[in-house]
Amino acid sequence: MSKKLVVVLSAAVLMAACGNSGETKPADTKDTTSSASTPATAAPSTAASDKGLELIGASDCTTCHRLNKESSGATIGPAYSEVAAKYAPAADTTIDRLVKKVISGGSGIWGTIPMTPHPALKAEDVKTMVAYIMTLKK
Repeated sequence: MSKKLVVVLSAAVLMAACGNSGETKPADTKDTTSSASTPATAAPSTAASDKGLELIGASDCTTCHRLNKESSGATIGPAYSEVAAKYAPAADTTIDRLVKKVISGGSGIWGTIPMTPHPALKAEDVKTMVAYIMTLKK
């Protein structure tokens, strides 16, 4: 009986952490991104950056990523500020490549743990998210 309970609970936790199932989370992500506590590294507020941050908050991105390396919480993938440091300023071809990477998933660039694919996200929304992330270069 206890083995079944452990398996069921483990599966539930895994689905809650990794599953998006098409649902959207509320855009209030101040606790997970720590943008309020890190004004020095946050991007200047514009309509485009606000939309990018809102889209990130509505997706499952913050399950694995943080705004910056110093943000609290465990991370699986790189912090957005690390991505920006590697790719910004990004040419349009780099932005398009990153959009495809987010949608199709992949591994190898940031380690051996693969990023899960996000085929339900619209390419235009992902492009807005990536453009926001590029503004985080220190």
